[in-house]
Amino acid sequence: MTEISTILWDVGGVLLTNGWDHGGRKEVLARFKVDPAEFEQRHPEANDAWEKGLITVDEYLRRTVFWKPRDYSPEEFFEAMKSESRVLDNTALPVLENIATSVDLDLGMLNNESRELNDYRVESFGLQGYFDFFFSSCYVGQRKPGVQIYRLALDVLQCDPDEVAFIDDRAPNVEAARSLGIHAIKYEAPAQLERELSSLGITVQEAV
Repeated sequence: MTEISTILWDVGGVLLTNGWDHGGRKEVLARFKVDPAEFEQRHPEANDAWEKGLITVDEYLRRTVFWKPRDYSPEEFFEAMKSESRVLDNTALPVLENIATSVDLDLGMLNNESRELNDYRVESFGLQGYFDFFFSSCYVGQRKPGVQIYRLALDVLQCDPDEVAFIDDRAPNVEAARSLGIHAIKYEAPAQLERELSSLGITVQEAV
């Protein structure tokens, strides 16, 4: 087996909550009394553009929430959106921390996220302390499970697919990475992740 040189990590569902997923949206929409059916009809197209970095949060909110007058501001609504980002209950952060401090590997993020939420999550949860590079959809203009984002990462890193491991909690994203020859792991729990990394020759050691 070729030695793994790089591990790419998803964030939502692996390290942190998904933040602005259906569950997070449901809570915020109810709090601000936004009709969920109207919102969800407008969300997919606007979210695709937002996560690809093609529009700002202001434009996203104008298209999805503030297309009619509201008795609260976009800033108030966005603060509520950010509050949906939390450390995942079964987070892989301890595994990431131990790898980052004890193993000589390149570590990177490869996630779907809008710029404003991504920047908030990276800063608020100290993710820049773990990762060497950030293949976030908002920076590279591609989203998972499209294979283009994985190909771009391989090109930038100048890695062969079998030198790279990828961790994600969603099957379509894992399958897309595997289709290119990347060692993709579907995340379920920290212990399971450690076992699967061990099978690739990556030992997770306790941080000193």
